[in-house]
Amino acid sequence: MLSEHRPTRRSILKAVGGIAAATALGGASILAGASSAGAAEDGSGLRVKEHNEDDPRMWYYRFQTDAIGWDIGPAVNVLLPDDYHTSGRTYPVLYLFHGGAEDFRSWDRTMEGGIRAYTAGQPLIVVMPDGGAAGWYSNPVSSNVGPRNWETFHIDQLIPWIEANFRTYAEQEGRAVGGFSMGGFGALKYAAKYPDRFASVSAHSGPPSLRGDLGAVAHWANLSSAAKDLAGGTIYGEPWDEAKVSADNPMEHLETYRDKRVFLVAGTSPDPTDPFGWGNETEVLRGQREFKGALDGAGIHYEAYEDGGGHWVRPDRARQDIEGIVDRLRKA
Repeated sequence: MLSEHRPTRRSILKAVGGIAAATALGGASILAGASSAGAAEDGSGLRVKEHNEDDPRMWYYRFQTDAIGWDIGPAVNVLLPDDYHTSGRTYPVLYLFHGGAEDFRSWDRTMEGGIRAYTAGQPLIVVMPDGGAAGWYSNPVSSNVGPRNWETFHIDQLIPWIEANFRTYAEQEGRAVGGFSMGGFGALKYAAKYPDRFASVSAHSGPPSLRGDLGAVAHWANLSSAAKDLAGGTIYGEPWDEAKVSADNPMEHLETYRDKRVFLVAGTSPDPTDPFGWGNETEVLRGQREFKGALDGAGIHYEAYEDGGGHWVRPDRARQDIEGIVDRLRKA
């Protein structure tokens, strides 16, 4: 464990942040070396197993944690602003989640340059963690493969680790959460369960209702997690753990979205090429329409779009979302 008298990565970053552009490359080298010290426990419950900080913007870490029983461990990409190494500024953070059958690299592989292009020139840190092929951003009711407690990893471990190691605002007004598909559900869920953590929430083709259409999304969470992640275990149990379903269901926590920025996108037609079973994007669309109607009824403001096409990330909406996040959060 690091001595409390040794400098933390965050203190090193703050010190390096003020150096001139002429010595920025040397500073980046210092930071890369500092991550070896960061491999020790820092109170977050995470231990860095691997890291790569060679890219000026996209830094990679893989962790060991008791929350996730993978031998390889869960990973995260941290996308830094263009001027992070030279500005000395503190930045807001977007926690951005991938969809089912994807991983922490997915947002870097989407259309038209991916997340690097969507955030070019924006004063925003983007944190993109693993969430399991079908982890549903939850601690499952049962698992036959050891712990897969994604909610614990993201909320109790990753956020504190990021805030200890990067120049971020450790407050609600400094954090946004968003995602695609399963990750959009995870974003809506976390914003509702932890309302003091995030000031903005975005769901790109993300379902907001677990109980709609006779519980279609909750059933799909159980089926997909049993097949892909938990070797027959389930997120919500069979029969359902009704208290857990209610706790995780965005539709049952409308008031938590009041005064937040809420951004929703859904396609209006099926996508027959989707390999993960969301061929009918209209299921997401129905859920988002139900959610919007409930928000309207409660007098809660949101921003929502329905675009032609199926179940995929729309680059123009992703850029629009990023701009809205930067505008809503505390400024760098």
